[in-house]
Amino acid sequence: MEKRKAQVPLVCHGHSRPIVDLSYSPITPDGFFLVSASKDGKPMLRNGETGDWIGTFDGHKGAVWAACLDTPAMRCATASADFSARVWDALTGDELYSFEHKHIVRTCAFSESTTHLLTGGAEKVLRIFDLARPDAPPTLLESKPETPIRAAVWHHSDQTILSSSNDIGGVRVWDVRTKSVVRTLDTKSSCTSVEVSRDGRYITTADGNTVKFWDANHFGLVKSYSMPRPVESASLFPSRGKFIAGGDDMWVRLFDFDTGDEIGTCFACILVNICRCSICSNNI
Repeated sequence: MEKRKAQVPLVCHGHSRPIVDLSYSPITPDGFFLVSASKDGKPMLRNGETGDWIGTFDGHKGAVWAACLDTPAMRCATASADFSARVWDALTGDELYSFEHKHIVRTCAFSESTTHLLTGGAEKVLRIFDLARPDAPPTLLESKPETPIRAAVWHHSDQTILSSSNDIGGVRVWDVRTKSVVRTLDTKSSCTSVEVSRDGRYITTADGNTVKFWDANHFGLVKSYSMPRPVESASLFPSRGKFIAGGDDMWVRLFDFDTGDEIGTCFACILVNICRCSICSNNI
């Protein structure tokens, strides 16, 4: 029997403390890019194909909990423990805007139109900043009970926001126009990960030992799978035939979307480096 060759991950050095967030850009005319957030406070931009370092966004005075790129990969946004969210020029590395908050910022996301920035964190409120008017007060989205924001993403062409909390279960569905919660996707534990699939059909959530998939238009529960260990993050493949989930044991596991059966593993490839193995290359 022919011996299978081992998959060798592409390891990208640079951060001096744990990496807490990774985000790829969409494919652009110049390729695609990867931004990483770390507790060292030095978010880094890399070539998404090779992993080569492009630059470091220097300016935060605390851990950076989240980082993302806008659709054309021209700007980067970061959320930090220094009570600020910042927007950077991804070509030059220059800071464009700094949005001060009253507490730690845990999440940030560009709108699909790239005209607005969404932030949330320990302040227990969602903020929407108009990037065309950076000095204007942000739009605030508040609800009861007030709880720290763990994750927040845009949905439905920027008309809807999905958010989760550290303290309570469920995913809140916000109507941006009315600034109110219109429904909640029920989960037993707090959701540590919320993602909308690239084709806009599914919402993927991770709570406790469970990964759930929801209809992104009608918000009904489509599938729910129990995982072998607590899950911190989950992501659906673009082809929807598989999904990955990772947690505190530093393994990223590959599962069949239709059955929930585990079909592969890869050690630490997403949590501590950038991997090009067959399991994790879906994110490209």
